[in-house]
Amino acid sequence: MKTELELSGPNPGPRPPLDSVLIAEDDPIFRHILQSWLQRWNYRVTAVGNGLDAWHALQAKDAPKMAVLDWIMPGMDGIELCRKIRHAQGPYRYLLLLTAKDNKQDVVAGLEAGADDYLTKPFDVDELRARVRAGKRILDLQDALLHAHDALQFEAAHDPLTSLWNRGAIMDALKRELQRQQRSKEPLGIMMADLDHFKKINDSHGHLVGDEVLREAARRLAAAVRSYDAVGRYGGEEFLILMPGCDRTHLPVLGERLRQSLADRPIPTAEGEIPVTLSIGAVCVSPGPSPHSYDDFLRVADTALYSAKANGRNRVQIALAAKAAAQGSG
Repeated sequence: MKTELELSGPNPGPRPPLDSVLIAEDDPIFRHILQSWLQRWNYRVTAVGNGLDAWHALQAKDAPKMAVLDWIMPGMDGIELCRKIRHAQGPYRYLLLLTAKDNKQDVVAGLEAGADDYLTKPFDVDELRARVRAGKRILDLQDALLHAHDALQFEAAHDPLTSLWNRGAIMDALKRELQRQQRSKEPLGIMMADLDHFKKINDSHGHLVGDEVLREAARRLAAAVRSYDAVGRYGGEEFLILMPGCDRTHLPVLGERLRQSLADRPIPTAEGEIPVTLSIGAVCVSPGPSPHSYDDFLRVADTALYSAKANGRNRVQIALAAKAAAQGSG
């Protein structure tokens, strides 16, 4: 049987790099042995000699997600450290508790404190490796689940063609911005933008080229707005843009920036370059409480958009003051 004191053994050969591991062990010899074996298995190792240093190391950015903790340590023992880790916010840590205690009650106490697994000293090196691998599998599964969850959340809130916010998400953002505005007393710019003569592009070049145009138009619009603005695909070739803090003075300036992002250069496609222009209807929602719903403000912006279309397209049309226009629309 190989024990923790045996550092010799066959060369395992090159392996792909794995995740990092924290070792908290107050005995310098045992700590060195653990570190040597884990590094031989190609883990990146952070080694400390007491529970307090282990706790601080786990608070660092990009801290190891797996920790091998000795039960008895100065500063903070393994049981207390497990409890503290489990009550802390942050990513899940896989905790392997090392103990010379083999009493069933002690093992149960360690697991109930938050340890995922335990290893009794003196331990077999192959058993150590197997338990660390088991922890790595669980952490890999957790990462895969988190990535899948993030992907599902992205898909639920984003338009699959343009990767902008989809209609539901941008409408939710509008409602939140209007609620926030009532508290902050800041203006809110709302724009409805529509690609001019988009149907002709689809009819002349096909829907695949039309999709290319939509993707590039969306990319340019997203690049032209400020970092805290929101752009969503409202439907078809129409976009909804929310601009917090944008008053009537700045609304035409930002609208022109969006219009020019398309008008200044044609969009390259598989069928060649295609000139594309944009019509925009915009409204500034005044600060302070308003009796009107988000539908009222969308209606005002949409009316301004139709006015931009009627007046020749490729232009920005600013609506009347939002409150007065909304009252008139009723």
